Amino acid sequence: MATQPSRALAPLVKQYAVLLTTHKKDGTSVGTPVNIAVEGDHAYFRTYARAWKVRRMRNDPEVEIAPSTVRGAPTGPAFKARVRLLDEGGAEAKHAAALIRRKYPILHGIGVPLAHRAKRDHTLHYEVRVLGEQGE
Repeated sequence: MATQPSRALAPLVKQYAVLLTTHKKDGTSVGTPVNIAVEGDHAYFRTYARAWKVRRMRNDPEVEIAPSTVRGAPTGPAFKARVRLLDEGGAEAKHAAALIRRKYPILHGIGVPLAHRAKRDHTLHYEVRVLGEQGE
């Protein structure tokens, strides 16, 4: 049931990290490297609940994403997208977690869950959809 990735997301299918740029209330941009898993016309990423980017995305769900190095240096053009928080424990969040674990088995299968538990925090999953595609 694998669907073809959208034109904008296709270069990110095998990309290890992307630069997620969120915006503060004053309009200042803040970039953070994240790991994503692409599925069709959307992608998923995860973060811990107390991360600053969670607050910024809650205030402004419009972000930019660009291919990047692990440290967050962009390696390609950025494009505008919108993020949506997936319901914790819901079917979509479980599906997103499985896709991310499949792409990053050591990091997201073992490392990230342990780190989030050590921080005594829980994991949030987000869906990313590119703006300007398919009627967005």
